[in-house]
Amino acid sequence: MDVFDIIGPIMVGPSSSHTAGAARIGKVARNLLGQEPVEAIIELHGSFAQTYKGHGTDRAIIGGLLGFEPDDLRIRDSLAMAAQKGLSYTIRKVNLKDAHPNTARITVSDYSGNTVVVTASSVGGGNIVVKDINGLEVDFTGRSHTIVIPHRDAPGVVAAVTGLLSSNHINIGEMKVYRKRRGGDAIMIIEVDQAVSQDIAYQILCWETRHKRWVKAQMIYISRWKTMQR
Repeated sequence: MDVFDIIGPIMVGPSSSHTAGAARIGKVARNLLGQEPVEAIIELHGSFAQTYKGHGTDRAIIGGLLGFEPDDLRIRDSLAMAAQKGLSYTIRKVNLKDAHPNTARITVSDYSGNTVVVTASSVGGGNIVVKDINGLEVDFTGRSHTIVIPHRDAPGVVAAVTGLLSSNHINIGEMKVYRKRRGGDAIMIIEVDQAVSQDIAYQILCWETRHKRWVKAQMIYISRWKTMQR
């Protein structure tokens, strides 16, 4: 932890947990979908559910779904902008077992009907933790450049991806693999030190074409959060 964690992020207020963190949760859901969202079901748990109107949590999550950063002044008008951009949404309260008080579960879909379900918590200072993607338990923050790859649990998949990153001089800071069962659906979460180019993403997707190991040909890249200038 450093002084910037204590002070909190540059943001549209009023709350780093209920506004900045909420915007980041929405932005992660957008990135994981990979396309422009047209429909969202936003389920709020705990403190999020009780105070979302006063703290602007609804506007922040919608702003994130529209692609806004926590310091984007357009968050204040995000509900109206959602209608202009063709994003319909429903907000409801929910009780999630053993969840952090500031937790949202977002089901978001694009024009083609592709859907992703993301559960994430805002844990203070604008920081978040993503806890679940499409029913797979995960654990990452998005503070580093993060690669998310849905795949089939099979020999050679992890080695192929890490080998491609190494050959492109991308250093892995942390990596976790989550799976539902042996040989079933899995997700790779790779936090790296450098930004990932479109060319590297294309190389990873080309490996899928040859080996057919992904759930679908998809590599999701989440750029690290903007931080205060140091």
